[in-house]
Amino acid sequence: MPPVRLLRQTVGFYLRLLLALGLMITGAASGAATELGIKDTQFTVNGAPSFLYGISYYGGLGASEEFILRDLDDMQRHGFNWIRVWATWDYFFGDDVSVVDQDGHVREPYFGKLKWLLAECDRRGMVVDVTLSRGDGKTGVGRMQTLAAHHRAVDTLVTALKPLRNWYLDLANERSLRDARFVSFEELKQLRETARGLDSQRLVTASDVKEISRDDLGSYLLTAEVDFICPHRPRHHKSAAETEPKSRQYLAWMKDFGRVVPVHYQEPFRIGFTDWQPKAEDFATDLRGALTGGAAGWCFHNGNQVGPPDGKPRRSFDMRE
Repeated sequence: MPPVRLLRQTVGFYLRLLLALGLMITGAASGAATELGIKDTQFTVNGAPSFLYGISYYGGLGASEEFILRDLDDMQRHGFNWIRVWATWDYFFGDDVSVVDQDGHVREPYFGKLKWLLAECDRRGMVVDVTLSRGDGKTGVGRMQTLAAHHRAVDTLVTALKPLRNWYLDLANERSLRDARFVSFEELKQLRETARGLDSQRLVTASDVKEISRDDLGSYLLTAEVDFICPHRPRHHKSAAETEPKSRQYLAWMKDFGRVVPVHYQEPFRIGFTDWQPKAEDFATDLRGALTGGAAGWCFHNGNQVGPPDGKPRRSFDMRE
């Protein structure tokens, strides 16, 4: 969970800012169904404009249900209304909590746990990002190494989880990486068509490891036809100050292409990844830039400490402890 200092310095101010901008951050009333949608450049929750203010929860399916419930209580108390959970999480630390196997079939007990988590978030009015990745083959078991297996994983998730309307699908995390994780725009188009054929209203995206070029933006919009874009922000000390102008640039380019969709920052910089260790004010600046630049969502990203052999503290990357 985020450091108390960060929460105290950012949450209260930005809750007021969100309200001033007319963007709700609370979802549906407790116990009511939660439906994620899009209107113009913003997300909606049950039809009302809603800025997605979230937190990484990548290996969350490795935590006990009791622990998850306490986390969700804490998240809501601090204003978060969405979480990012991976459907293929087999990282460095010897615990595979993936919900699909190498061929894209259901893998229990984790698929059932994902379904439970989505239902619990639905009850709370929270949105869930469900992310797929082929994996780089260096950590854990490589998954969906064939396009057929990738299609099957999409089919598995979209079909079984169709009744729940509070989640979206990231078809391929950082699909632009030129290794085993790479997914071409043509493949994305086919995967998007698979999802659309099974559930025409399911929101689908694919994330990029870097800032998106103008040409690639056109491919996301017109070839892959994603419902919104997810560029991952650079991880250096100038990044936070660049978020607002970059957001405006994406939206301006979209107008040139004739199709405008939300900009969603599902994975900005984080503590523990590079020599640069962002402070509370860096996260605050980044969030403010996303809001004022016209983005539709932002994530408080967190993960393991790069450098130590055990990766501790592992934060959302290992939720068993």
